[in-house]
Amino acid sequence: MKVILKIAAMALLFAACTNAPKEARLMTYNIHNGIGMDTITDYKRIAEVIKHVNPDVVAIQEIDSVTQRSQGLFVLAEIAKHIDGIHYTFNASIPYSGGSYGIGILSKEKPVKVKSAALPGREEQRSLVITEFKDYVFCCTHLSLNAEDRLASVAVINNETAEFGNKPVFLGGDLNAAPSSAPMTEFFKNWTPLNDTAVHTIPVVNPRRCIDYLLVKTPTKAEIMKAVVIDERVASDHLPVYVDIKY
Repeated sequence: MKVILKIAAMALLFAACTNAPKEARLMTYNIHNGIGMDTITDYKRIAEVIKHVNPDVVAIQEIDSVTQRSQGLFVLAEIAKHIDGIHYTFNASIPYSGGSYGIGILSKEKPVKVKSAALPGREEQRSLVITEFKDYVFCCTHLSLNAEDRLASVAVINNETAEFGNKPVFLGGDLNAAPSSAPMTEFFKNWTPLNDTAVHTIPVVNPRRCIDYLLVKTPTKAEIMKAVVIDERVASDHLPVYVDIKY
């Protein structure tokens, strides 16, 4: 009888630990390929911005990979080498200048699974990269400049993230759309913004628009403990965004 009670108590304790809220710091940053507002390309400067935030995971947009413009450097790896204990995941959206150009994710935890999907972009092919971790899924994208393509992308993103069942799914990126736009209205049917969309992210001086987002897909609910748009006016042409959440 004592053994049975002990096993039952251990099972209840395990269930309580499993269902306990988890915390995460999520970030998104369009880095303008490391080219600052002073026209200087400085990957270490981008890394320092990220290190200061110390996120668990960060979605990064506008990254060169071994292009002539980047002097043959793999930009995401260049950033990662300045951040201890970080893993990097790059996804090429288009061939460019002898290499490729796309999006990526930096994470403290190594992904257990990575997949990507093409997104519409009549001016330039766009993409989605999805990294699955032990407790959650984190995605990164950079949507088209064309409103119709942005709207069409929402359905693709919803479909590509449908396979993860009850695991929380988060999305970070430059969505090139204002909160009241048709693409974001469509997004908000299935996703909840985590950053304060009333706080603008571009341009870096006197920002007038919010186009950079961190979202969580329903039915996951997240308690927002902190939401910050960093006043970093030199490293890129976008302001970095991060949130602290409990989910």
